[in-house]
Amino acid sequence: MKNPGFKFKQTYAHLPGVFFTRVPPVRVQQPEVVLLNHQLALTLGLDFSENTADEIASIFSGNTLLEGCDPIAQAYAGHQFGHFTNLGDGRAVLLGEQETPQASTFDIQLKGSGRTPYSRGGDGRAALGPMLREYLISEAMHGLGIETTRSLAVVSTGEDVFRETPLRGAILTRIARSHIRVGNFQYAAAHRNVDWIRALMDFTIEKHYPEVNASGNAALALLDALMEKQIKLVVQWMRVGFIHGVMNTDNVALSGETIDYGPCAFMDAYDPSTVFSSIDHAGRYAFSNQPVIAQWNIARFAETLLPLIDPDSDKALSLAGEVMSRADRFYRDEWLHMMRTKLGLRDEQPEDEALIRELLDWMKDVQADYTNTFLGLSRDSLPEATACTDPKFKEWRQRWSLRRQKGSADTGLSDCLMQRNNPCVIPRNHKVEEALAAANAGDLNPFNQMLQVLEDPYQENESSAPYQESGREPYQTFCGT
Repeated sequence: MKNPGFKFKQTYAHLPGVFFTRVPPVRVQQPEVVLLNHQLALTLGLDFSENTADEIASIFSGNTLLEGCDPIAQAYAGHQFGHFTNLGDGRAVLLGEQETPQASTFDIQLKGSGRTPYSRGGDGRAALGPMLREYLISEAMHGLGIETTRSLAVVSTGEDVFRETPLRGAILTRIARSHIRVGNFQYAAAHRNVDWIRALMDFTIEKHYPEVNASGNAALALLDALMEKQIKLVVQWMRVGFIHGVMNTDNVALSGETIDYGPCAFMDAYDPSTVFSSIDHAGRYAFSNQPVIAQWNIARFAETLLPLIDPDSDKALSLAGEVMSRADRFYRDEWLHMMRTKLGLRDEQPEDEALIRELLDWMKDVQADYTNTFLGLSRDSLPEATACTDPKFKEWRQRWSLRRQKGSADTGLSDCLMQRNNPCVIPRNHKVEEALAAANAGDLNPFNQMLQVLEDPYQENESSAPYQESGREPYQTFCGT
């Protein structure tokens, strides 16, 4: 078989052996390519033109391991819905890191590749529907300009997986700058091994934050850098109405990428208390709680670094507390800046926050569609005979128009700012379900059509129109495990 261009290395395996277990993917009976992301493949330096469909399926199922592959399952822990537990890659293996033509590296991970020592009684497999869902949503997030893991391929396995009913098995190939999570640090900290924490910290800094080495305290600078990166990520989620659904510490990537697209969804009608996940009974990860939970997760990361911040535990706690004390203000400033871009406000004025919150309060009261309301404002094309004719909204709109002019007389620049930050389309939940239902029945056309539209979500055209209608039916998501 011709190697399509994989140049694997496995630097994670240079860490102490407690952080991983070498384990090959479990072979599957009859792998078949369902999706292959050709554009992403080219970015990674891969060319499958001389490979048969069977060879490609064998690679992405894990049945064929190419030269340089060193498959490992990572060990990590995590707070899941606030409760600490030991975890690990229970249904995934990291094949290695691909070096691209641009000399950057990306993890190549197979998700759904069979049991590992961390499966905790699970079957280690994945169903086709959830893997297609992750492919669709992660690529949509990339199109929206939000930091995210990506999806290179989905293959069916020719085997059923058993959940409530038998489902078609599948394996997703996930691409990430790395799979280092807050949970990896928690795993080391739970064993009270400072050498392990230091080794993981040094690895993380070298891979993602080399600039912190210039500081006088690398551990503290790493905490500060992650705090800013995670808050900026969540602000971008808030910009497009994305609800992650499982913001556990094992789903906080040190790379700053959105990771794990299980029970995630996008909000239609604006309601800050919106929850879609079937297992989030208390609304811990509701839309409006995401900034708070992000800070909570960063605080858990801070706890793991305390021995490296300072040998004096009281001083370490004080220094970490200083970093965490500015997180709330940092989020507020980033959120206000983001909301100003959505409203085309090119400078800062004292009345901006009140103006923004008045709009959001009105949107909640009338159940206005989050995406379409901002899109309508940016296009000056809000529908008549709707809540937009409400005198309260008309009065707000007039004040907003005057505020835009205060910042600059050139409203064209304001319009461009809004159009860059307000998508025309998002992965509407009802359209996602329609596409997945068709794909599970063997028809990938609706899925591919939706995927194509989501590649350019800021461009409004005839193709995007069917994907702009708000879903009004109750919607619930599931983690897929």
